[in-house]
Amino acid sequence: MIRVGIIGGIGSGKSFISKLFGYPVFNADNEVKNIYKKNKECFKKLKKKLPKFIKTFPIKKKELISAISSNKKNLKVISSVVHPMVRAKMKKFILKNKSRKIIIFDIPLLIENKLNKKKDIIIFIQCKKSKVLERLKKRPYFNKNLIRSLNENQIMLSKKRKLAKYVINNNFSINVIKRKINIIKKKILNERNSTRH
Repeated sequence: MIRVGIIGGIGSGKSFISKLFGYPVFNADNEVKNIYKKNKECFKKLKKKLPKFIKTFPIKKKELISAISSNKKNLKVISSVVHPMVRAKMKKFILKNKSRKIIIFDIPLLIENKLNKKKDIIIFIQCKKSKVLERLKKRPYFNKNLIRSLNENQIMLSKKRKLAKYVINNNFSINVIKRKINIIKKKILNERNSTRH
């Protein structure tokens, strides 16, 4: 099984490109949404740590945003509760897909939280700032301050790019990107096959 990590800035199109690979994807953002929606344990822990903000179950995005906006340190508090739960889900995902040739990690803080392994193949998604802003403005709860604090939490993009074996430029049409992904998939599979012999 080959582990592929998709990294890049907020709004660069990581989830969109992850799906185009056609292999199982572990999408950390979706897992976090599910935890907020369905995990009572998470609610109890956050309510205890942030009683001024977290009041209702399922946890509302508004409450999380106001907690982070009022104090940047609250992002660390939220992460300390949620990240171990995401790690547990990630372990289950890896076990479930252990017979697959490739699995994809769409995890915004893959590097920062040291969720990657040495042999993982890292792909960096590059995108024009104007396109990123265009995408982010379409999201509900678009908030410049929140995006700033989330961005500060990610390793500088230039550093991230250096860690990547491949770079996909997400400024082109879907057909161009699909072709690029197919080339990368072939390279990844050929490389692993050749190292086995």
